[in-house]
Amino acid sequence: MRYIVAASVALIAGCAGFPYGGYDIPAGTRREAVVARSGAPTRVVPLPGGGQRLQYSLQPLGQEAWMVDVDAAGKVVRAYQALTFENFNRIQPGWTMADVEREFGPPARVDGVMSWRGPVWTYRWRDIANADMFYWVYFDEHGIVGRAHQGMELHNGRDPGRR
Repeated sequence: MRYIVAASVALIAGCAGFPYGGYDIPAGTRREAVVARSGAPTRVVPLPGGGQRLQYSLQPLGQEAWMVDVDAAGKVVRAYQALTFENFNRIQPGWTMADVEREFGPPARVDGVMSWRGPVWTYRWRDIANADMFYWVYFDEHGIVGRAHQGMELHNGRDPGRR
């Protein structure tokens, strides 16, 4: 049964078209053409200089978040998959929640741990070896990144975050 549900989710996500074809949106494409092809973004975030970032996130169940940066004239500057090892490694102590959300979209989930005084955002992603991974971003009580790190997403076991 679990496999049928997973296959159904993958099929529905595949029908949306964008996450599996986002890499071939050429620079210069009009914003309207991106939305016509890919549908409404999950979120639109303003960028410095008057542009926008169209976020197409598959969180919480998916492992991709495609970003399409559009300039002030409404033309695509670049389109890329944000949830990568290289991109996560750009997160530094001092970043804000808004910085992280602008760069990666909404997290798969928000948790807390006893040894930390703020929320912990969890992103699901796949590493270069195609292994299922988590990336955790720890914010202090003021919404500032204190630390961040990756970890493996283990399957077929009890989720330690759920009781």
